[in-house]
Amino acid sequence: MLGQHRALGRSVACAGQSAVVALQLEAVGQASASARVTTHFEDHIHQEVQDYYGKELQKTEDLKTNACITSARPLPKLVRDALKHIHDEVVARYYGCGLVIPECLSSCRILDLGSGSGRDCYLLSQLVGEQGHVTGIDMTESQVELAKRHIAYHMDKFGYRKPNVEFFHGYMEKLGDAGLSDESYDIVISNCVINLAPEKRAVLQEAFRVLKPGGEMYFSDVYANERLDEIIRSHQVLWGECLGGALYWKDLYSIAEEVGFSPPCLVTASPITIGDKQLEGIVGDCRFVSATFRLFKVPAGSQAGPAQVIYNGGIVGHERELVFDANFTFKEGEVVDVDAEMAAILQSSRFAEKFLIRAGGAAALQGSCHKGAKEKICDPFQLLEELTAPGAGGTCGPPGCC
Repeated sequence: MLGQHRALGRSVACAGQSAVVALQLEAVGQASASARVTTHFEDHIHQEVQDYYGKELQKTEDLKTNACITSARPLPKLVRDALKHIHDEVVARYYGCGLVIPECLSSCRILDLGSGSGRDCYLLSQLVGEQGHVTGIDMTESQVELAKRHIAYHMDKFGYRKPNVEFFHGYMEKLGDAGLSDESYDIVISNCVINLAPEKRAVLQEAFRVLKPGGEMYFSDVYANERLDEIIRSHQVLWGECLGGALYWKDLYSIAEEVGFSPPCLVTASPITIGDKQLEGIVGDCRFVSATFRLFKVPAGSQAGPAQVIYNGGIVGHERELVFDANFTFKEGEVVDVDAEMAAILQSSRFAEKFLIRAGGAAALQGSCHKGAKEKICDPFQLLEELTAPGAGGTCGPPGCC
């Protein structure tokens, strides 16, 4: 009888183990199927975007919204002069939603995600100087070929003995596939292309990986005032026009924190209009804005308390005043109270030698955007409303930002 019980027990145990194995295999199968669906979706989006920018669009006038066109607004003389040296074909095939030119660039190594025709790369090439370096990566092969075609022209125009720019065909979610190594860049920029990527988190994760400690991601993109429904997200033209893949602006703060970046610093905001009645009907009440943010890879242990800082001046093009973002403007020789986040950014980044930083002081703005602080302007739609209010006198950012 005891033997029968043992046999029965073994049978039940085997049956139980078989059931567990079956469930595990089913779970693996479901995970594999889910991965295949995700990969298929990503491949589908990538192909549609490549077709839209490589075949459908031939010039900026072909766009159906102003989401991917830089707003007509004043540019610093330094940038205006640099733009004059860029080949006409490169400029004509440029589709961006902002001018992503941070400050303090001399000798920096910069990576441009979604470099397209190379306009921003050739602009930055002049600003970093011959000792600096600019890398562009784009998934549309025809755009990469166009950018490469004009390397010799621009190096000759700039008077450089050897090229300080290079272009790769690849995906910003998979920078390792293009051979871009860890902690190899001072700055990562992006001009209205992250919305074209199905996996935004992967883009920010890769940018964080290739940045040096203290490095910065400075980028413009399109954001929505709510999470988009499936109808908008699956619309081919809206994806190509930078709207279908727009991130809900609050999600940027949570993703940045999860990846390891400092809380986003909102720099500028510009309105987006849709001139196509059919697309307006699909979008409905959803609103979009073009906004520029800056994220920093603050090294572990760099966090400190509030501080008082004095801008020493001297940054080319911003000698007397540095408009850092919508919340902080630094004038040469003037004491400014900053919160712990800004203090850590200034201490650990390329801006450190441009400031005198003293610990302590009552920070003028308290709290983090991602923690719901009301003192800081974190919402690009709020910034846009303030800028477009009667008497505000601008639609891009704080005075002097552009």
